[in-house]
Amino acid sequence: MGCSILVPDIVPSPIRDAETLRKSFKGHFLGLGTDEKAIVSVLGHRNASQRKKIKEAYQQLYDKSLIDDLHSELSGDFRKAVILWTYDPPERDARLVNEVLNSWMHDITRLQVMVEIACASTPDHLIAVRQAYCALFGCSLEEDIIAHASIPVQKVLISLVSSYRYNKQLVDHSIANLEASKLREATRTKQLDCDELVLILSTRNIHQLKATFECYKQNYGFSIDQDITNCGEGLLESILKVVIWCIDSPEKHFAEVIKGSTDGLGTDEDSLTRTIVTRAEIDMMKVKEEYVKMKNTTLEYAVADDTSGYYKEFLMTLLGASE
Repeated sequence: MGCSILVPDIVPSPIRDAETLRKSFKGHFLGLGTDEKAIVSVLGHRNASQRKKIKEAYQQLYDKSLIDDLHSELSGDFRKAVILWTYDPPERDARLVNEVLNSWMHDITRLQVMVEIACASTPDHLIAVRQAYCALFGCSLEEDIIAHASIPVQKVLISLVSSYRYNKQLVDHSIANLEASKLREATRTKQLDCDELVLILSTRNIHQLKATFECYKQNYGFSIDQDITNCGEGLLESILKVVIWCIDSPEKHFAEVIKGSTDGLGTDEDSLTRTIVTRAEIDMMKVKEEYVKMKNTTLEYAVADDTSGYYKEFLMTLLGASE
């Protein structure tokens, strides 16, 4: 299993968890401060379906939104991480994408969020994200991409988020060979926004694409992402490389994101939080393995070294290191 969170063998009822959270806020009401440890202890050790039931129980018991109360009780990066974790995963990802599209800067650090959701999630999750996006923001995800993203990138992103890939392991090696040659023609002529390349990367099932990438390397001597790098260093090239990494080896991509967020001076808390929160229930154990290969040290060590306070405690809990 790739999930890193530790859920107790005997989980309290959602009502009891909701009561514990409410008590953790009461100190604030009395001027004594919030019990952050209780919040970490409850929410950090519950899976998505359990967290959803806690939110429902909280609303029924107190006629208040748990998310709203967390927002008023907490602050800083700890608040961001806890609220992101407490959202239902489709709503969380819809909000992450909306934040990206409405930011003034559209660099790869931000736009890769959409690629991660489209290429490193299940087809059903992507559909749920699109539905949540419409419900939350009153327009489709595709409409907002058209409104906010530049033309060559826009074409790729719309194709990726509109797709519903086949989700079973099915590979046709003759198609893999044929489509490897089409991808090679696109990289050779530097036509990275051509219809064939975009169609192949956005519609084929993940296993078929992995076979195609393998054929590409065997037939032409270089990996497709190396050839895309040789086409230039623009935003389109960067987006396509993330597409390939998220399809071919998502755990390596996310280990790289964490490495980039903690290397050098300062920490990119948004990228660090997003990666740990969104992958903790999917493939974080694999991400941790890849991180060790890259850095020869553990991901937990990097997080502990770059964060502090309850923010650190919460991220460590999601990494399964709280014990």
